[in-house]
Amino acid sequence: MKKVFLVLAVLGVFVVYSAGIRNKVPVLKKPSSLLSASAVASPTTNSGPTAGTGSATSGGSSTNTSAASGSATSGGSSGATTGSYKDGNYTGSVADAYYGNVQVAVTISGGKITAVKFLQYPDTHSTSVVINQQAMPYLQQEAIQAQSANVQLISGATFTSQAFIQSLSVALAQS
Repeated sequence: MKKVFLVLAVLGVFVVYSAGIRNKVPVLKKPSSLLSASAVASPTTNSGPTAGTGSATSGGSSTNTSAASGSATSGGSSGATTGSYKDGNYTGSVADAYYGNVQVAVTISGGKITAVKFLQYPDTHSTSVVINQQAMPYLQQEAIQAQSANVQLISGATFTSQAFIQSLSVALAQS
C-alpha cells in the first residue's frame, strides 16, 4: 500500500511540474517595431528571379527562421510579378493564418515596394507571438527585395507566410 501512495505522489509531482513548465512560456505584447516597416533593414532591389520561380531569397532568411525547428525556408509561392507599380499605399485583404488573421499594407514609391507593414497578425497565443516575432521581419524584407509577393515560406511559420503572400498579392494587385 505504501508503494502505491509513493508512486501516485511521484506521478502527481511530475504532472504538476510538467504543467508548470508548459505554462511558463512568456506572453509578449505586440512590439511596435514589428508593426512598422522601419524594422526592416535598408532594402536592396533584386532584379533576378521573377514570380513563380520560388528562388527569391533574402540574406540570411534561409537559416534560423523557425522558432521551433531552426530549419530553412521552403517552397516557392505565387503572387504578383515583379514590375513597376503605381505609387501609393495599398491595403491587402485579411487572410486566415489558422491561428489568427494576417493583413498587410504596402507602400509603393518610385514604382517600387518601399515598405510592408503588418496591420494584423496572429497574436492570441504566446507561441504564435514568438514565431511571428521571428518570421515577420524576414517576410517584410524578402518582399521588398523580391519587389513582389513571390517570397519563400518560412518553415515553422507556414500559415503566417501563406496568409502574408495572399494579403500582399491583393495589395499589389491594386497598384
